[in-house]
Amino acid sequence: LFRSFGTDNSDACPGLFCFDILVLALLSPSMKGLRTLALVCLSCGALSQDSEDISALRKELMELQAELSSQGALIQERARRLKTMAASEQELEHQVDAQQRRLQSVSYLTQADFDAKVKALEDTDFSYSGALDSIWILLCGALVMFMHAGFAMLETGCCRVKNAQNVLMKNVVNVCVGTLGWWITGWAFAYGGPIGADNKLQNAGLFGTRQFLGHGFLTFGEGTGKISPFVDETSSTNLAMSWFFQWAFCTCGATIVSGGVAERVKSPTYAVFAFFMTSFIYPIIVAWTWGYGWLSSVAGVGYMDFAGSGIVHLCGGVSALAGTVMLGPRKGRWENPDEFEAHNLPLVVLGTFALWFGWYGFNPGSTLTMHSKETGALAAQVAMNTTLAAATGGIAVFLIRYAIMRKYDVGGLCNGILAGLVSVTAGCANVEAGSAFAIGLIGAFIYQGASMLLQKLKVDDPVDAVPVHGFCGTWGVLAAGLFDWGEGFDHYHGWAGWECMKNEGETNCMKGAGGTAIGVQLLFILCVIAWSGFWSCIIFFALKRTGQLRISEDTEDEGMDQKQHSPAKAYSLAPEKELVVSA
Repeated sequence: LFRSFGTDNSDACPGLFCFDILVLALLSPSMKGLRTLALVCLSCGALSQDSEDISALRKELMELQAELSSQGALIQERARRLKTMAASEQELEHQVDAQQRRLQSVSYLTQADFDAKVKALEDTDFSYSGALDSIWILLCGALVMFMHAGFAMLETGCCRVKNAQNVLMKNVVNVCVGTLGWWITGWAFAYGGPIGADNKLQNAGLFGTRQFLGHGFLTFGEGTGKISPFVDETSSTNLAMSWFFQWAFCTCGATIVSGGVAERVKSPTYAVFAFFMTSFIYPIIVAWTWGYGWLSSVAGVGYMDFAGSGIVHLCGGVSALAGTVMLGPRKGRWENPDEFEAHNLPLVVLGTFALWFGWYGFNPGSTLTMHSKETGALAAQVAMNTTLAAATGGIAVFLIRYAIMRKYDVGGLCNGILAGLVSVTAGCANVEAGSAFAIGLIGAFIYQGASMLLQKLKVDDPVDAVPVHGFCGTWGVLAAGLFDWGEGFDHYHGWAGWECMKNEGETNCMKGAGGTAIGVQLLFILCVIAWSGFWSCIIFFALKRTGQLRISEDTEDEGMDQKQHSPAKAYSLAPEKELVVSA
């Protein structure tokens, strides 16, 4: 090369020669040229440098090559990212174009169209609320109806085996006859109205005067052929649903009387009383209370009985007391008490569990609606209070009986559970869980004391219907006022549930309402006892004077199953075979 430049000093200046070659290598446009010129340079340098210089130069070239390779990889990665970003940007542009085309195709709503769509949504929500309420009420009504199975099992197990079939028949007839009484006049007296603009029952708040025999439950469109199950457009539920739920309560109230008069009342006579009870006695009490009658607003506070400690249980308990006093005790009841013990405790326990289970329709179902979270929470609180009171009452009576007899009493345990349930029924929606425990505990002592009192007075109540439903029902009504979860006795919640009771048109809590409420509860108890006791005594006394109340002595000795029923036994209890041990 030096010769090509007109010099022959290549041997003298090898370093300069290599320097020139490296410059050319850096200016080479390709890696291949770089490697070629580098090799030439090395060859040249090998002529004039020692081995250490050659190694250093090679190392430097290798580092340069590695750096260039790294830079190449980095360039490729950035090119890939740019390509990906370009694709994403293109996709985003497509989406924006599609959205713009979609928006361009949408026309603006007029106010009328907007109002129509809002109205449609409101109607749908209203319809769903009505459907939820209907499902809730129908389910709870069925649970309450199932309580009749519990009443039948409990009463049959408590009575003697020779009358078991008659007791079962009496319970079934009670439901059937009670249904007819409720349909013919019962519902009309209780809920028939008319209801005034102030949401109160007219006719002085005493009884309803419409909808006898279910008349008016349906609305017929004139000339349209359309039948509406609703009273008006503002109602999301219908009267048939309410009729069904309240019917279950009505027939339960009449069944309470069945236990008090068991084993000596004539069957047709009891059917007559059951009809009168469900068509007149019970419905009038309902009209005063649940039917928005005069007791619902007395003293500006009104009564409080959420699920029926007074309306159902006290009413039935008082009627049962009237019946058992008019009938007198069963033959030999106080002379041979051991002969009158429960003949079938498994039925007693089964009946108790059936009643307890049905009580979850009785108490939580009394919310009557289930379309808001607040109502759902209230139903849950009611269920919790119901459970605590039942368990507390059962254990308390069980321990009391053991302390008295030093023996376990399963029947007492079952009746203690029922005593706790009846005690908490009135206030289950306006007391705390701790109060429910106290109500059940006190109810257990009231039941035990009442049961011992009736025995001392020689009042024959085969199933302790009066202590459980009458005495504990009275206590339950009082407890609803005493244990109300309002702030002390100054604030009162009652039917308001989670809210305190307020004066009409005001936003602040009513002051001093607690004491007034307790006074109203006492008035409510007296009214139920007077009304139910008066008419029950009149009916039973009239039947007794005509000789239609009690069965004959020979029928009582032989047993109603054998004397009046076919087959003659409810079930056959085969005697145990003697075990023969051979020597």
